[in-house]
Amino acid sequence: MSTYPYQTAAARATEAVAVSNKLIRNTYLLLAMTLLFSAASAGISMALNLPHPGILITLLGYFGLLFLTYKLQNSAWGLASVFALTGFMGLTLGPILNVYLNLPNGGEIVMMALGGTGAIFIGLSAYALTSRRDFSFMGGFLMAGILVAFLAGLGAIFFSLPGLALGVSAMFVLLMCGLILYETSRIVNGGETNYILATVTLYVSIYNLFTSLLHLLGAFNNNE
Repeated sequence: MSTYPYQTAAARATEAVAVSNKLIRNTYLLLAMTLLFSAASAGISMALNLPHPGILITLLGYFGLLFLTYKLQNSAWGLASVFALTGFMGLTLGPILNVYLNLPNGGEIVMMALGGTGAIFIGLSAYALTSRRDFSFMGGFLMAGILVAFLAGLGAIFFSLPGLALGVSAMFVLLMCGLILYETSRIVNGGETNYILATVTLYVSIYNLFTSLLHLLGAFNNNE
């Protein structure tokens, strides 16, 4: 009896694992580089004490560069657009960090938010990578939840509702945790094959997770 079909299936499985491992390696390498670049941009913004560009310019810059990255995802220019996006987000983060650092125990708040973000991301990523569970079922819920939280966040800003803003930050913490699991499982299980798009999704998750934790911790600190 021929073993050819079994050998072919085994070869396909081995190839799929190799492709997945390459995607994981490229994604996390690019993610590390963009996080460092974003941190450097934030540091420059803080050192120059640049003002925050405002919500409208931030949203236009973010969505414009995000759209550009999606359009260029399969070209070398896609890498340039990723760094443009993450660098821009770093510049907008600098003024926010300066505000928190000027609060009582501001340094501790920032470090706690940073440490919490790192611990959550590493823990969730490690779980998704090692368990290889499929979290694709979360896609629709996450999309709807992020849209609702985004619109509620805009309402909190334009109508100056601090209570709603805190609720939105708490929602984003949960949603970004879900998005990390979702995107990592897609990378592992073949749902995502483009490391540029995978990097952008994980970067956005980390950025929103960090700023949301920063907002919550800063609010709790002011209430003490």
